[in-house]
Amino acid sequence: MGVAETDEALMIRVAGGDRRAFAELFDRYAPKVMRFAARFTGDAARAEELSQEIFVKLYRTAKRYRPEARFQTFLFRVATNHCLNEVRRGEYRAEAKDGLSPETNTSVAPDGPEDALWGRELERTVSDALAALSDRERAAFCMARFEGLSYREIATALGASEPAVKSLIHRATLAVARAVDGLRAGMLPARSRA
Repeated sequence: MGVAETDEALMIRVAGGDRRAFAELFDRYAPKVMRFAARFTGDAARAEELSQEIFVKLYRTAKRYRPEARFQTFLFRVATNHCLNEVRRGEYRAEAKDGLSPETNTSVAPDGPEDALWGRELERTVSDALAALSDRERAAFCMARFEGLSYREIATALGASEPAVKSLIHRATLAVARAVDGLRAGMLPARSRA
């Protein structure tokens, strides 16, 4: 078995029209892109469609990719722009749903009914908090906290400076933390002391 090709090498092949290389990148990144779109929009069903649209755009813009940038950064720039454009068109507005689909839920199985209730309320609270953020705050927060991108990568994806990204993530983190603290105080005071 050979050594796996880097994402960047695969993307260069995609730019040359290699569909197998594109399929490999799709297999590697489709779940991340769908998770990002689901968290960005709050709608797991729409996120699947958005993910497919994002990969179509990726294929069409492959010739603009420069190997100096990490592929993941380029991909999330395409994904962020697509999600932002979707919201700006006014045809869709991110709203919190009663939780995301199981594919986007990363929580562990509850030990009992109280833990299950806590998990559902926590997921709903975080979804509501994400929906209340500005589009750029939500994008930066999701890329940092859920996808593990660096400030520099997020800055490139958003076309912003690193200090601006830090500010976006800081504001978003405070808003989500306030929402979770409110849940702890209102629903299960004992949990906040645990």
